[in-house]
Amino acid sequence: MSEPRSVADDAPVFVISVAAQLAGMHAQTLRQYDRLGLVSPGRTAGGGRRYSPRDVALLREVQRLSQEDGVNLAGIKRIIELESQVEALQDRVRGLLVEVEDARHRAATAEAAATGFRADAGYASPGTALVVWRPRGPRSSR
Repeated sequence: MSEPRSVADDAPVFVISVAAQLAGMHAQTLRQYDRLGLVSPGRTAGGGRRYSPRDVALLREVQRLSQEDGVNLAGIKRIIELESQVEALQDRVRGLLVEVEDARHRAATAEAAATGFRADAGYASPGTALVVWRPRGPRSSR
């Protein structure tokens, strides 16, 4: 027996009736959400809608916001837009953090090369050593 293949979250695989059933709504409601731009399914060569697992999860969230929280469709659309922006910004921040870390590593390597220290040899860079001074006790008068 072969192992089941996993489906990518954004792979358009579900026809409208299956996506609607998985999301717990009527197919006509799903078409309305599509017209309003709440969800954007993929299309087949013949123009048929195909929904991804990510689309189904989004449709479930739309249902929850509408039915449990009483948010109207305009509010739901705005929430989805803002969540998408937040996700994009978080991705950008992660990318920038990687760039900053790379730049710090390059700077430390360049500094170590300029001062003759090897960063991987375990030597402290100049200016990073800490010396603790402790008096030996009360000084005797001379």
